[in-house]
Amino acid sequence: MEFEVTVEIPKGGRNKYEVDHETGKVYLDRYLYTPMGYPADYGYIDHTLGEDGDPLDAMVLLTESVFPGVIVKARIVGMYTMTDEAGGDDKLLAVPAGDPRWDHIQDIDDVSEFELNAISHFFEHYKDLEPGKEVTPGGWVGKAEAAKVAQAAVDRYQG
Repeated sequence: MEFEVTVEIPKGGRNKYEVDHETGKVYLDRYLYTPMGYPADYGYIDHTLGEDGDPLDAMVLLTESVFPGVIVKARIVGMYTMTDEAGGDDKLLAVPAGDPRWDHIQDIDDVSEFELNAISHFFEHYKDLEPGKEVTPGGWVGKAEAAKVAQAAVDRYQG
């Protein structure tokens, strides 16, 4: 399943940007309280509606990071499940679509255990020092389950 992911935060960034979905402007929402940066380029999939009322969150594993506002054609390979203070907040994991350097990654089991652990660790702890914020980690699911969630979010948006 392929989507266009709008990147809000490049890998390693601590600035939490948000795109205003009506104007397309990129705003600085906050600076992460914890001394850790995003483990992958992070953004959202437009024309979807997640359980939290926002477009679905997505991470893209890239050879080189892009900057906020760039759209990456990406292929879903799995999803990290979690909840935060606002409810369900799952994160799709994707790789660049049509790039043969990523052909070896087709499903979550193809992503290195180290990479998955680094991403999990980040999302389990990135709100630790932020007042009023909390995270309940879930775990990793494969491409098939992630695709179901993505399709449900498209349907919810169109609904």
